[in-house]
Amino acid sequence: MAEGVIDPWPYSVTLGRMGRGLELHFEPDAAARKDIAKTLNLVSLESLEAEVFLRPWMDGAEVSGLIRARVTQVCSVSADEFEEPVESRFSVRVLPADSENTSPDEHGDLALDPEGDDPPDVLEGETIDVSGYVIEHLALELDPFPRKPGAVFQPPAEPVDLSPFAALKALKSDSGGGKEGA
Repeated sequence: MAEGVIDPWPYSVTLGRMGRGLELHFEPDAAARKDIAKTLNLVSLESLEAEVFLRPWMDGAEVSGLIRARVTQVCSVSADEFEEPVESRFSVRVLPADSENTSPDEHGDLALDPEGDDPPDVLEGETIDVSGYVIEHLALELDPFPRKPGAVFQPPAEPVDLSPFAALKALKSDSGGGKEGA
């Protein structure tokens, strides 16, 4: 059951409204993209499109989707602005706070398998912040040190000794190193 383009941004769904599942399509407007770009420290966010699927999982939901975006960042090498595409799939499971599946075991620990899937997110109530997951996973795809294609790091020239003794050392070497003809 597709719902078409969802407006406004941000968007959230309650677990009760999800039913057997929802298919959502997001394309935030220019003002929302500007706010998202500011949040993610981007120069700009030219486009953002997300297809999100919500399906029942235990007494919560599985939120999965596909994100397509065009971002403009500042190159960490050349300081030039450059645009690049981002495409990513994501999947996260959520449970309500009162779920028996979020309860610790008899030792007070949550049973976590280090080799298994990530543990589910625990919601504060019954509401899933769908657009929040889209922004979070877009942020995870961004390189913290973006590099413009073809940018090459040029190491700085040999360091210059700026100590006060460097000038004395230069004077000593210019004068021939000491006493002559003594």
